Amino acid sequence: MIKVNNIQKSFDGTLVLNGITTSFEKGKTNLIIGQSGSGKTVFVKCLLGLITPDEGTISYNGKIYSELTPDEQRDLRQEMGMVFQGSALFDSMTVEGNIMFPLEMFTKQSKSEMQDRVDFVLKRVNLLDANHKFPSEISGGMQKRVAIGRAIVMNPKYLFCDEPNSGLDPKTAILIDNLIHEITEEYDITTVINTHDMNSVMEIGEKIIFLKDGVKEWEGTNKEIFKTDNEAITNFVYSSELFKKVRQMYIEERN
Repeated sequence: MIKVNNIQKSFDGTLVLNGITTSFEKGKTNLIIGQSGSGKTVFVKCLLGLITPDEGTISYNGKIYSELTPDEQRDLRQEMGMVFQGSALFDSMTVEGNIMFPLEMFTKQSKSEMQDRVDFVLKRVNLLDANHKFPSEISGGMQKRVAIGRAIVMNPKYLFCDEPNSGLDPKTAILIDNLIHEITEEYDITTVINTHDMNSVMEIGEKIIFLKDGVKEWEGTNKEIFKTDNEAITNFVYSSELFKKVRQMYIEERN
């Protein structure tokens, strides 16, 4: 679990995060949503230890990050997996090579041990038949699966995903959502997803944090979104006619 207590962050006198307190639960998909400029990216970078908050604390399974030694902070960061928005794969490496890269960089495992782990991950993300292909030879959805495989190959306790469905068609996006959700439950990972995708919110939003102007405006589950009277979150989520209709159907069924 990750606990955030009253963190604030300013840049050049501009307050970007303002007193955010929340938690991200283990074994669940935790989503951060909000308009561009709401502070989502800065918030995630604080969670990753890339940016230091001006005030407040962030703790990981009871360990406050700012109180750890540099070596302890490095060890904690190695327990974090990251899926980047554009996948960020190495074009010159095969699918297998991309997934093996963190093991080669950060472990002292033997070649056979690394290969066994990579084979396990390839099977889990359904890429065994693509292990010797290069990123340019596979689809965008497969590239996302490679990125997920690389993120979990070190068996992380924490998984961060930045817009994992960016650039994908709706059907493939659902498959990626389901894969992230399944992996989160199977391995009891604390997963944090930064997203604009309302389909992801509705499908896998077990815990949702809504930021507006650097403030935590609302938090709850995807089911509670239908019930809230918070105008900021309803305006954001139901900006499309489709979701307005879905909410109206829910209200009518409840009545």
